[in-house]
Amino acid sequence: MKVYLDNAATTPIAKEVISEISPYLSDFFGNPSSTHAFGRKTKNAIEITRKKIADLINADNSEIIFTSGGTEADNMAIRSSVHDLGVKRIITTKLEHHAVGHTAEELKEKHQVELVYLNTDENGHINLLQLESLLEKKIKTLVSLMHANNEIGTLLPIDQVAEMCQKPHVLFHSDTVQTMGHYKFDTKKTKIDFLTCAAHKLHGPKGCGFLFQNKNLNTSPLITGGSQERNSRGGTENLYGIIGLGKAMDLAYKHLSDHQDHIQNLKSYMIKSLIEIDPKITFNGDITPSKSLYTVLNVCFPMNTCNSMLLFSLDIHGIAASGGSACSSGSNKGSHVLAELPKRENCQSVRFSFSRYTTKEEIDFTLSKIRSIIKND
Repeated sequence: MKVYLDNAATTPIAKEVISEISPYLSDFFGNPSSTHAFGRKTKNAIEITRKKIADLINADNSEIIFTSGGTEADNMAIRSSVHDLGVKRIITTKLEHHAVGHTAEELKEKHQVELVYLNTDENGHINLLQLESLLEKKIKTLVSLMHANNEIGTLLPIDQVAEMCQKPHVLFHSDTVQTMGHYKFDTKKTKIDFLTCAAHKLHGPKGCGFLFQNKNLNTSPLITGGSQERNSRGGTENLYGIIGLGKAMDLAYKHLSDHQDHIQNLKSYMIKSLIEIDPKITFNGDITPSKSLYTVLNVCFPMNTCNSMLLFSLDIHGIAASGGSACSSGSNKGSHVLAELPKRENCQSVRFSFSRYTTKEEIDFTLSKIRSIIKND
């Protein structure tokens, strides 16, 4: 059996998405910027998709900017805040995805932007009182906090933070790459300036995503060279990616509550079963359902019962999991997220991440292999 439990890195593309894209790979190939019928056909398809996505998160069509994915969308939000919107201070954490963390660090070094890191507890929760205190200082500020941590799954109380950021001198950006398509968003209710999405995290194609940007913000394009995306991003649109993203979003939200229940049940079952295998097993991040991303489970296996070859052993048995973010997998450095968690025990950490296609049979197979690996060690 082959078991894929690395959905936080990327998800398998849905068959319905492939079917939706197919005609645009063959018959409908016109450049959306062309004024003839071929171009008008594809331009119309893009705008229909834009409206579909905007409706799903209760945004205006003009607030959806298609990008190459979450990293570009994060960069657009953060860089434009500094270059165009007068931001002099960025408040974030050391647990953010590198698309946020490295960008903020560069802006600090090259543009003398003040960079402030919030304290986080042993589960990765931010210090809300510290944030509240920092926001009292009337300096143009961007608060950039991910909705759910991609490695440990801890959720941000996004509505509460959005409310705290309702000050004239504060902008709020949330990296929602791991949660878009997994939670409902209402941009009219949750007052937020920037949200991000990557299609491949919700069973769409790689290489496409979007940035939600509040329509009241006037920014310059990060990528110049054309007037596409209402002058927000130059370059011929990724037609196939955009069509696939729209279909993936539609599928995700059509049966969202069912998907949430199914995946949360699998996660809860795996937590209970792992503790039964070895009571010394613990978990990185908050595993309380209301405070944890239901698609991610980061497990801490004690080194005295499981050696550092666990990931390799799982792979040998046909089980795909990870030690952290796929974006850092080529680095010899350990997880920057886990390194920031205080009171961490000496353990081998493995991230299992689920999707709506994950089955209980696959979880049982994985648990049986973990049991045999630990026993042999």
